Amino acid sequence: MNPIEITASAIVTCLGQGKAPTLAALRSGVSGLAPCGFETVQLPTYVGEVAGAGDDLLPPGFDKFDCRNNRVAELALQADGFLDRVAAARARYGAARIGIFVGTSTSGILETEIAYRHRQDDGSLPKGFIYDERHSTFSLGAYLQQRLGLEGPSVVLSAACATTAKAFAAAHRMIEAGLCDAALVGGADSLCLTTLYGFNALCLTSRNPCKPFDATRDGISLGEGAGFVLLEKPSSNDPMLLLGMGESSDAYHMSSPHPDGLGAKLAMQRALDSAGLAPSDIAYLNLHGTATPVGDRAEDKAVLSLFGDQIACSSTKGQTGHTLGAAGIVEAILTMLSLREGVMPGTANLGTLDPDLGATYLRAPQARRFTRAMSNSFGFGGNNCSLIFGAG
Repeated sequence: MNPIEITASAIVTCLGQGKAPTLAALRSGVSGLAPCGFETVQLPTYVGEVAGAGDDLLPPGFDKFDCRNNRVAELALQADGFLDRVAAARARYGAARIGIFVGTSTSGILETEIAYRHRQDDGSLPKGFIYDERHSTFSLGAYLQQRLGLEGPSVVLSAACATTAKAFAAAHRMIEAGLCDAALVGGADSLCLTTLYGFNALCLTSRNPCKPFDATRDGISLGEGAGFVLLEKPSSNDPMLLLGMGESSDAYHMSSPHPDGLGAKLAMQRALDSAGLAPSDIAYLNLHGTATPVGDRAEDKAVLSLFGDQIACSSTKGQTGHTLGAAGIVEAILTMLSLREGVMPGTANLGTLDPDLGATYLRAPQARRFTRAMSNSFGFGGNNCSLIFGAG
């Protein structure tokens, strides 16, 4: 594939708003997870909640889009001068030549959950409840179109936890096809009762901060977050590049990966092939690493079968929580920050490594310069996506 440049990025998670607090957390290894106190939830688990997501954040005139998911997205848009960078790109290319390729899995579910508590006597939802602009999957895309004044192709993906990684692939294909000159890529996912109680019902949430690849790991810590990048054809002297991308489908089980990680391996191999790289060309691998016993074991097998034990690996979900549909963009930006700033993140909360795992896991952050890295995002339904980034 032809490399494409990431010319701007912005992020918000429980680690903070913007790249500065995020980078500080990567360097220190601090976690943003805390005991769950979200909304009316009463579960013994930890979550990664975004500060300020409950505030009145949307600009005047956007009230119809007001939901937690769009507020989390707005926090990201406001970070790192990103709005100005989008405006400059719009002036260069024209509004109709910039596409939007974003994703979400939760969208505005919380708004509907709250509406159901206030149903009228006949069972109907309360007056003023707005489904299309607040709950629907395309709510985020419509909000971004109007908020940013963009008129190009607009797509909202929903492919479980691989969603916003796959958005990179969709955007690259559209730029290569000549349907747009630049693309806004990313997405948002926010906490809601459906995911918290749903994952708890599946016995997938941990009572403690999640600890990927630990011998006593027992489940995930849910988080929320958003991130966005601008993709453009390379033009700068020191670019951050998307070098490769690989997608696959396990077709194995709705909520479990293939036990040997075959779908994960295929996605990673396809990313290498698309970039024209060998496994030895990748210095660091940001793992999907959710801290579930089955998922971590399958990913370990996939990594060993392709890279052996020669690549440095870690999972950042012990810091951010599992941001579900936003995990792809969040961890892509973390990977790019690591490349640009010369720090390989550690695996927060990893105490005793599972002796059955064989990959090389970083427990603590390491200051190390490197030029190429891969980020993995795997999800329910067998959705897998791996991305390769390069600095300079």
